[in-house]
Amino acid sequence: MIRSLFVLIFALFLTACATQDGVPEKVSLGDFRLGHNVVVASKMQKGPVSRDATEEEWVAALTSAINTRFGQYEGDQLYHFGVSVEGYMLAPPGVPLVYTPKSALIINVTLWDDESAQKLNEAVHQITVLESTDEDSVIIGSGWGRTKEEQLEGLSFNAARAIQRWMLEQSETYGWFTPNEVVMPADAEKPQREVTTR
Repeated sequence: MIRSLFVLIFALFLTACATQDGVPEKVSLGDFRLGHNVVVASKMQKGPVSRDATEEEWVAALTSAINTRFGQYEGDQLYHFGVSVEGYMLAPPGVPLVYTPKSALIINVTLWDDESAQKLNEAVHQITVLESTDEDSVIIGSGWGRTKEEQLEGLSFNAARAIQRWMLEQSETYGWFTPNEVVMPADAEKPQREVTTR
């Protein structure tokens, strides 16, 4: 498990592949209202040549990103998040044009329905996200231009957005949330890049 996790992260930071996020400007999560937001990082693995980050730093960054994205919903039903940080790679300074590592984050997500006290997804949903890139970070790598804190914040932002996208897909396919409201994401005009795995 640990070996495969490192292989995945290593592959991610050697490439800049990512797909454009498909979350529309206006999104509906029906009767969703954020209840508990539990983030843990006790079993996380650090990828090769990564900057160090503590459990507390990851928990704080992800908790804040999830609260910001999902705290805007005012539906009639409480839902709870259980999020586990599985692995990460925070890019150190590289060699421009030759070696420009990319930051990555792997999390497991479980969503609970408060009313039924049951999981909406029986098997944990795993999400992998890459950092957002700009012209400078592509050329010299984000390790030069971004602090560790900025990398943590950016990956957590992308992770929260990936969770939202997954929830939208599940709601459309399985009717997870009763129709109730439409809201604007707080960051609808801020494009991000992500990779998700199921």
